[in-house]
Amino acid sequence: MKETYTYKYTLSQQELAALRSRRAAARKRRERRRRLLLGAAALLASAALLTGGALWLLTRDGPAGGPAPIPPAGEIEDLTEPSAPPDIPASAPAAVPAVSPPHEAVQGPDTARLASEIDSRYAILIDLDTGEILAQKMPGALVSPASMTKILTILTAADHIGGLNGTYVITQEMVDYCRSNGCSTAGFLPGEEVSLTDLFYGTILPSGADAALALACYVAGSQEAFVELMNQKARELGLSSSARFANCIGLYDPDNVCTVYDMAMILWAAMENNVCRTFLTERNRVLPPNGVREEELDLSNWFIRRIEDHMPEGLAVLGAKTGYVSMAGSCAASFAQSRDGREYICVTAKASGGWQCIFDQAAIYAAWAGR
Repeated sequence: MKETYTYKYTLSQQELAALRSRRAAARKRRERRRRLLLGAAALLASAALLTGGALWLLTRDGPAGGPAPIPPAGEIEDLTEPSAPPDIPASAPAAVPAVSPPHEAVQGPDTARLASEIDSRYAILIDLDTGEILAQKMPGALVSPASMTKILTILTAADHIGGLNGTYVITQEMVDYCRSNGCSTAGFLPGEEVSLTDLFYGTILPSGADAALALACYVAGSQEAFVELMNQKARELGLSSSARFANCIGLYDPDNVCTVYDMAMILWAAMENNVCRTFLTERNRVLPPNGVREEELDLSNWFIRRIEDHMPEGLAVLGAKTGYVSMAGSCAASFAQSRDGREYICVTAKASGGWQCIFDQAAIYAAWAGR
C-alpha cells in the first residue's frame, strides 16, 4: 500500500495572520532601533575623534614620566570577549570564531524560541538582509550535518579549481568506498571521465558520494588532504571552534559535526559564490549515455521540487541541500527568497523523516519569514 504523507501544519490561518502581524510590527521596531543606533554611533565617533585629538596634543612630547614599561611576555591581559552562537548548552564547548567571520547573525528581542511547533530537534531561520535570527531551536548544539556537509565540499572545491573546464576519471576504489559505506551516489561508473560541472551537479542534486569524492581527489589528490582544506575553509568562515569535518561526504563520524548556525553560515557563503549558487539552485539535470555508461543519469534535487507545494504564497525555496544518517535523523539547509527580494536561510536537523523535515521548514518559513 502506498504511503500517504500528511502535511502536519500546526498553525491555523488566524494564528498565521497574527504571527505575520507581529512580525511586521517587530520589523518596524527594528528599523527605529537601527536609526537610533546609527545616530548614536555617529555621535560616538565624533566624540572619539575629538578626544583622540586632545590626547595627541597633550602627549605628543611624551608623558612626563617617560613611556610605560612593556609587561613581560605572558602578562598582557586579553580583554576581548569571544562571541558565540546563541543558546549553546552548558555541556558544549564554547563556540569561538577563529577569525572575523564574513557573516554573522544575531538574535534580537523578537527572536522566536521554537519548541513543539516543529518536529526537528534543532533549527534556525535567518533574515539575510538584517542579519537577525528570526527563529531558533537549540542553534548552538553540535549535530551531525550528514550530507549537508557537501555544501562545504563544493564551496571548498570552488575556491581551488580555477574554472569548470577540467575532468576526472572515476576509479573502482571510489565506487567500492561508496558501496561499502552505503552512500547515495550519482551513478558514475569506474573509468568514466566526468566533467567538473557534472561532478558539482552530481554532488548536490542526488547527493552523490562518488561525485564528492572525485571533486576532492581532483582538488587535493585525496579525501584526507581535501578535508584539511575544508577545515581551513571552516576557519575562514569563522565557524565555532567546535565545528570540524572528517570527510567530504557527510558520513557519520564523531569528528564530523557543527551547529545549525554554522551550517547556515556555510550556506550563506555558498550562495554568494557564483559557482556554488548555480548548482545549489538547479532542480534537475540529465546526463546522456557515454562510452562507459550505457544509460542516462537523471539527477534531481527532490527537496526543492517537493517543498514548493507547501511554501507560503510569495516565498520560494531557491536552493537547498538535504542530509540523512540514522544516528542524526533528517536535516536540510535551504535558501529562500520572497517576492519583494528579501532572502532567508533555514537549517533544521534531526527530524523524524524526510517529509517531516520538509514540513518543518515550510512551517518555519510560513510563520516567521516576514513579507
